[in-house]
Amino acid sequence: MAANYWASSQRQHWQFTREKLAEIRNKLDDSDKDAVKLYPLPERRHLSIYFNIQIVRLGRRMQIRQQALATAQLYLRRFYTKVPIRDTNPYLVLATCVYLACKMEECPQHIRVVAGEARTFWPEFITGEIGKLAECEFWVISEMNSYLIVHHPYRTLQDLGPQLQLTPEETSQSWNVINDSYLTDLPMLYPPHIIALTAIFLSVVLKTSLHATTSSAAAAAVAAATSGSGGNLSSGPGAQSRTVMLIEWYAESGIDMDSIIECTQEIISLYEVWDNFADKVCKDQIGRMIKQRGLS
Repeated sequence: MAANYWASSQRQHWQFTREKLAEIRNKLDDSDKDAVKLYPLPERRHLSIYFNIQIVRLGRRMQIRQQALATAQLYLRRFYTKVPIRDTNPYLVLATCVYLACKMEECPQHIRVVAGEARTFWPEFITGEIGKLAECEFWVISEMNSYLIVHHPYRTLQDLGPQLQLTPEETSQSWNVINDSYLTDLPMLYPPHIIALTAIFLSVVLKTSLHATTSSAAAAAVAAATSGSGGNLSSGPGAQSRTVMLIEWYAESGIDMDSIIECTQEIISLYEVWDNFADKVCKDQIGRMIKQRGLS
């Protein structure tokens, strides 16, 4: 295992530019244009929200730690940069990712338990046969070239919380923002510490509900903070001094604020998309695709 993110397989093999990631996905869609037309699926961000909900449901049932669930979400996202989603049973793949992530995060679950719980949640699409889950596990590992170690932003948050004098509320909100980042492409675009620093920044600068904040308002708040103008920020001298302290610390640490701004916009954009998310639409379209293609 590479203790240093910069020398890790995550950095060397699973970090992309936005352009490269879009190119990879476009090639997958172009590889079978007929399937894309015949089996329409929700837009990618709605799929990410839906898959997250399913992974969390399965994880809570088995009392799996959040970090393992985050690893599972990233495995799923990596896998679908290699394999067209319409060639798979997504429910089997996400159950497999949860099973594999538990192994890697040292909170293993027995394969029979995972297969049984998956069947309980998705009886139309999961048979409960452990052989299918085991076979899918080898497939997932193969497509990821056995690069399974994941470096998460949670550690940075835990390390910096006391240093930045984060309140329990700010720490909790930062943790939630990190959780939500796994519904986006951010873990495949930016180093973990940038995502953690974005979560901290949002939690300190935007004291109101992040889900009620628009991307334009968030961008304005970030710009105001970095310019020192103070507009659109949390009110009150205490809040202003906290923001100034945070910006000064970021500046002294040489943090790439352009990356922080881009990550901020991505997170807030996710919340805007979430407002239009329809669970039933995703479920119906995925189910139709699985049945019509005989993938269950």
